[in-house]
Amino acid sequence: METNGDSTSRKFIVGLGNPGRKYAETRHNVGFKVLQVLQSRWVLGDGRKAFDGLTWETRIGRSAEGLIPGDQTSVILLAPMTYMNDSGRSVRAMLDFYKFFCEEPQADNLLVVMDDLALPLGQLRFRKSGSDGGHNGLADILQRCSTRDITRLRIGIGAAPGVMDPKDYVLGKFRPDEQEDIGAAIQIAADAVEEYLRVGIMKVMEKYNRKPDNGESP
Repeated sequence: METNGDSTSRKFIVGLGNPGRKYAETRHNVGFKVLQVLQSRWVLGDGRKAFDGLTWETRIGRSAEGLIPGDQTSVILLAPMTYMNDSGRSVRAMLDFYKFFCEEPQADNLLVVMDDLALPLGQLRFRKSGSDGGHNGLADILQRCSTRDITRLRIGIGAAPGVMDPKDYVLGKFRPDEQEDIGAAIQIAADAVEEYLRVGIMKVMEKYNRKPDNGESP
């Protein structure tokens, strides 16, 4: 693998989930699902094994209409294959390889895409920093990177019902009546990642960090 170029010119998109067919359609895997949409849109193929995960790399330019093939920015997608609770090992290996440090001016170049049971189903929310919110994958990343200043895109999967253990809930599948809403949210989250790459974190926070109104997308 080559390490040419300054890490400040790269964007890293990490989608969180658990590997294997058993977990493929679970609530905890919406981060993986967003990467799958991007990988398909950008025609990136099957990816390669690296950093205890699967990675895809491309170069993109920007236009007024959106992203276009180009050579302005290197974008690396990472799906950790370590299982959720050990996600930080994969992320840290990638960042160390590219000599990326989670501090200014680089911090905004790393985005973690993840599920969140504290948000209503399908609602999106960007954050530039903060606690792990009880998400074990994010917790491991923050701990291994020794910072809370990691940008994340949270995708609501709804709260666990009644007295159900949240661990069982996130490892369960979406109900049939939820499929359409979460499918739409994953597509919108992929749109949001593309906008983040084009216009930066502050503008996407302004656009997506609002509650849906009258059936509109978040």
